[in-house]
Amino acid sequence: MNALHSPTHHLLVAKGIGKHFGGLSALDQVSLNIPSHSIYGLIGPNGAGKTTLFNVLTGIYRADEGEIHLNGVSLTHSSPNEICKQGIARTFQNIRLFGNMTAIENVMVGRHVRTHSGMLSAILRLPSQRREEQEMMAHAQGLLDFVGIGHHANQIARQLPYGDQRRLEIARALATQPKLLALDEPAAGMNDTETATLGRLLQKIKASGVTLLLIEHDVKLVMGLCDRVAVLEYGRLIAEGEPISVKNNPRVIAAYLGTEAA
Repeated sequence: MNALHSPTHHLLVAKGIGKHFGGLSALDQVSLNIPSHSIYGLIGPNGAGKTTLFNVLTGIYRADEGEIHLNGVSLTHSSPNEICKQGIARTFQNIRLFGNMTAIENVMVGRHVRTHSGMLSAILRLPSQRREEQEMMAHAQGLLDFVGIGHHANQIARQLPYGDQRRLEIARALATQPKLLALDEPAAGMNDTETATLGRLLQKIKASGVTLLLIEHDVKLVMGLCDRVAVLEYGRLIAEGEPISVKNNPRVIAAYLGTEAA
């Protein structure tokens, strides 16, 4: 088949996702198809259900209805650890680094999900364990270089500037070798220069072969960066498509973008 006419491969497929808290429906029949090697944006006003959906996709919450598949493998009833091993990594709106550890140690923690040495070899300091630790350190340094903070490898994480802490969190997530990297408000608290730099990093991650799912309040960043955008309102999907069509959708303008888009 001609590559130009081959069907889009969807890395993540979520069908009819529902999540309820008591009598409140936080997610109501939400379905997403996220293409491989894309940046997929998820926007909506506060309380729309974006973070709840992230928590369902990454196993922190279990869906009350619906199914989730990554590369054809069901993740519907999987734990966060199983989902990470299958290839979904995430960052959080509030930075969750190990503040008293160095930058490189933080990334090495993320890498542990892909290591093979057992507890016995670690206790006995067997050659295989030492070799794997050296490989982990080299890999972690490479990721710090990739996100642009390699020179901070031995600095204590909490002492890093805010923007660099965000980059470190992304490096730690990348250390799990994800197929899909889910980012919750990565530009929160950043100035325009930091946001532009972040945008270039996310494009670089996409170019490396990782698919990205992005929750973000910075509409300008989302519209300029994402290949497709989905919009939630009150737990329901009200629009999905290419940024230009979503931006001009009357329901989206009314619900979220308001006069800024008009």
